[in-house]
Amino acid sequence: MLNEHTLNQLRALRLDGMVAALNDAAIHITASELPFEQRLALLVQREVDWRDSKRLERLLKAARLKVSGACLEDIDWRGSRGLSREVITSLAGGDWLRHGHNVLLTGATGCGKTWLACALGQQAARLGFSVLYARAPRLLEELHVAHGDGSFGKRLAQLARLDLLILDDFGIAPIAAHERNDLLELLDDRVGSRSTHITSQLPVTAWHAWLDEPTLADAILDRIVHGSHKIGLKGESMRKLAKAA
Repeated sequence: MLNEHTLNQLRALRLDGMVAALNDAAIHITASELPFEQRLALLVQREVDWRDSKRLERLLKAARLKVSGACLEDIDWRGSRGLSREVITSLAGGDWLRHGHNVLLTGATGCGKTWLACALGQQAARLGFSVLYARAPRLLEELHVAHGDGSFGKRLAQLARLDLLILDDFGIAPIAAHERNDLLELLDDRVGSRSTHITSQLPVTAWHAWLDEPTLADAILDRIVHGSHKIGLKGESMRKLAKAA
């Protein structure tokens, strides 16, 4: 085994994955029988795996996913839900995130929109993308407050840097004039370069009427709908089905 001085040097170099591997008795016994190059490769791989794990941990913590345990592997594929395996498999690959496309997820209350959005958010984090989950009404209120304390521009810049912004409960309550303006500013900074995932009880065709101002509605929807992936969930409330089970 390496002496403590060498381990401390590795820690100083922030090679914590290697330190963990060297302190792992099972790894040490296995590695002792390998040629130097293979031992080195084993340690390097442990360091890579360690860093990947820590990065994912940081990304998921920052994402604040409402359903932290949601993952694509656990999707309920029953036919009545209207979910396409082909579409979900395509989204799981992450090309929509690389190209700054949006996902629009609609359906009745309780049908699993938030869960699926969080599952896609977790998959995005696994792929190394930064993610933030927020309820649309709460985020718009936060931006309204930011106008008052002078932090609006800074907050918009923070949101613009996110690879994926999940806006849950879009259109759940009437929208005020200042909220429409803030929503346009938020989306304009992201269009074409960053992805936005929106969930709503309202069908996409009803969003223009909900926005209630034709000029701004046209501008907002142009930034949301163009080039987006649309998913319409169907079927009974998943909450009711869970209680009945």
